[in-house]
Amino acid sequence: MRNREQVIWDFVQQWLKKGESDLKAAKILLGTEVDDYFSCAFHSQQAAEKFLKAFLVCHQIEFRKTHDLDELLNLTDSADSSLRQEIGSCVWLSPYGVEFRYPGEYPVVDHNTAEKAYKESELVRQAVMKRLEEFLSKGRPD
Repeated sequence: MRNREQVIWDFVQQWLKKGESDLKAAKILLGTEVDDYFSCAFHSQQAAEKFLKAFLVCHQIEFRKTHDLDELLNLTDSADSSLRQEIGSCVWLSPYGVEFRYPGEYPVVDHNTAEKAYKESELVRQAVMKRLEEFLSKGRPD
């Protein structure tokens, strides 16, 4: 049976793995030639969301089921207020995870916007991984 620290470790790892998977998908999609790069922007938003959730789980900060990056960033303030200062610009990605993923009127995502979305999510990844470095370097608790 896993103890509390192992559960936290495992859950952080799961969020990070999902975030890495979305980031890889976004990169692959960015390298294709399509009329609308929405899928790249969607996976970029998803990656940023999952990295933020890994940070929150590590710090045992509860969050509701949401795709709102601003809401998630607000929650990170209690553990590290500098995170919002560093990556607060990522909130523009939120609509790609919520409003724009359903049929209707949404802007076509051109390659430049998709590339910006990918780079933004990569910045979120770097900022979170830097802050989780000590936690991760210790390995899974016994």
